[in-house]
Amino acid sequence: QVQLVESGGGLVQAGGSLTLSCALSGRIFSNYAMGWFRQAPGKEREFVASINWSGGMTLYADSVKGRFAISRDNAKNTVWLRMNSLKLEDTANYICAAALKRPATTTPAHVVEYDHWGQGTQVTVSS
Repeated sequence: QVQLVESGGGLVQAGGSLTLSCALSGRIFSNYAMGWFRQAPGKEREFVASINWSGGMTLYADSVKGRFAISRDNAKNTVWLRMNSLKLEDTANYICAAALKRPATTTPAHVVEYDHWGQGTQVTVSS
């Protein structure tokens, strides 16, 4: 059974930085593309970033491009999301997801493309 556990969320001032981590257990990590989504109260789950199985390809939402960076270490079964220049609108529950490697999808960006989800870690940006 696949388990995804996120950590690293918290309260940060606008302009600050945070790094989120997500550890996968129960399956071979390198068989999965990984993604980060976020969801604010009353809003739909929103794509943030994804990374292919090897780490050689990444994809970002326009709203975070240039500020966030996704990375992974297959030896550690972990994916990270480095978030810089945080804005108030980045406040949300950040959720890690795993998509089984498929030929047609290297950096998935849609909820339906993912097979497993974590519970999320809360990020709150204050003014």
